[in-house]
Amino acid sequence: MKGKLTTVTITKVALSSAIICVLGPLSFSIPVSPVPISLGILGIFFAVYVNGWLWGTVSCLLYLLIGFVGVPVFAGFGAGAGKLFGPTGGYMIGYISLSLIAGFFISKFEKKIPLHILGMVLGTLSCYALGTAWLAISMKMSFTAALTAGVLPFIPADAVKMAVAVAVGIPVRSAVKKLSFKSDAA
Repeated sequence: MKGKLTTVTITKVALSSAIICVLGPLSFSIPVSPVPISLGILGIFFAVYVNGWLWGTVSCLLYLLIGFVGVPVFAGFGAGAGKLFGPTGGYMIGYISLSLIAGFFISKFEKKIPLHILGMVLGTLSCYALGTAWLAISMKMSFTAALTAGVLPFIPADAVKMAVAVAVGIPVRSAVKKLSFKSDAA
């Protein structure tokens, strides 16, 4: 019944989107970068652990839509099209590829934590690539300057987010699967 839209699936997607909406605005700026450090990526990791690649990506898209229509769920409690398509918007749009790639690895390799981490790293790299290119173009800076401002300072924090996602995501995924199975059987 993978991919089937059920009440349980809708609830998990809504709750995952809500978690991203709560974590996304929690951010702080660092003096060397126009890009804020946000917990949004952690929320995306949680969404794909709970929902898998398909519904985790839907949770991510719902989060982006909520912010796009004006609810202040982006970093620093930002919102709207200007924020989503502004200089740092490429990183937020990159959440889509992040959720697809990380979610695929987490879903496909259920019990193989090193492959979960590989998926999160590859997904994060795709997010970095899109965000860096977008930042370079919108701010009229070199790709190297954008990489220095928009990626390098974030690698340690994103590594910690991955570790937290694995530590929390695996037991939560297991518990949610047990609850989902009981709900589907009822």
